[in-house]
Amino acid sequence: MSSTVVVARNHGSQLPVEPPQPPPNASDRFFWSYTEEPHRTRRQAIIRAHPEVTKLCGHEPLTKYIVLAVVCLQISCAAWLRNSSVLSAQFLLISYVVGATANQNLFLAIHEISHNLAFKSPTANRLFAVFANLPIGLPYSASFRPYHLTHHKSLGVDGLDTDLPTFIEAFFLDSILGKAFFCTFQILFYAIRPMMVYRLPLTSLHLFNVVAQVAFDLLLIRYLGAGALAYLITSSFLAGSLHPCAGHFIAEHYVFDKQPVTARVPSNKVPVPETYSYYGPLNMLTYNVGLHNEHHDFPAIPWSRLPVLHEMAKEFYADLPHHESWVGVIWQFIWDKEVGLWCRVKRETGGKKVGTGRTD
Repeated sequence: MSSTVVVARNHGSQLPVEPPQPPPNASDRFFWSYTEEPHRTRRQAIIRAHPEVTKLCGHEPLTKYIVLAVVCLQISCAAWLRNSSVLSAQFLLISYVVGATANQNLFLAIHEISHNLAFKSPTANRLFAVFANLPIGLPYSASFRPYHLTHHKSLGVDGLDTDLPTFIEAFFLDSILGKAFFCTFQILFYAIRPMMVYRLPLTSLHLFNVVAQVAFDLLLIRYLGAGALAYLITSSFLAGSLHPCAGHFIAEHYVFDKQPVTARVPSNKVPVPETYSYYGPLNMLTYNVGLHNEHHDFPAIPWSRLPVLHEMAKEFYADLPHHESWVGVIWQFIWDKEVGLWCRVKRETGGKKVGTGRTD
């Protein structure tokens, strides 16, 4: 089984930026770029062609109701399985099918909320993200927002974009077993890597996130037992492991279509696709995160209106490479020798770090 990647010509131009020095390590096989990330250029072109696109920006009121329903679902499942053995077929099956899907949905709800797309008020979004975090079992929403917004403003910039695998990861996991290990434990890589790249200053929001999560976990244990918390933690792990919805982590920015050898030489300035979209049915469970080119082009447009953006500006998206299966993405990532952690576009300069100790 392989992921079908639909590849076509590169649409639009990329603005040149000041060329950095080539990577000093000869064993470095990332795609180093001298060009600006493509999303700003395409966003400007779309606005010129379709000025009405800006009317799609703004919060989506439906988000809060979906989050509330999924939080209630997870607490109900935790209560149901509180006396089940963590190794029982029932516990593992429900954790994988229901729990992992639900917590992946909450991961991506927090992603939406990080862009202030659940409420008009920034404060309401921050607090609601902490609420959405509760069934995940571990506090992360306060830290996710600045790291994620930096990913948007610094796409591919080494030392700023914490979505990028490090040299050590790519070097030591450059094998079928290594990639299988990465896919199985990728939730841990995404949790630990940002802190290894750079540290965020702690704020009152971080403290609130931790206190609220610890209080929720203790109450859960007090009234439902440790088995209930075990269900939520297991669900979170499986949500970022070998799960169909977890395919989006890899599908979004890894380079899957075969590139010419010259693309590995930065001075050749060969354009390499940096973001891939996915238009399949799993978007219904994941806030349309598969429409990832569209999201990076217009991060202020909520999940419910990304398909409208796609249709409105279809001429800009029809020619971009995209995936047809997240399960196929995981399969190809592990088994295809031409695809792996080296297949990311990196830059040495540019970008902007978000998160300076303010909560705005």
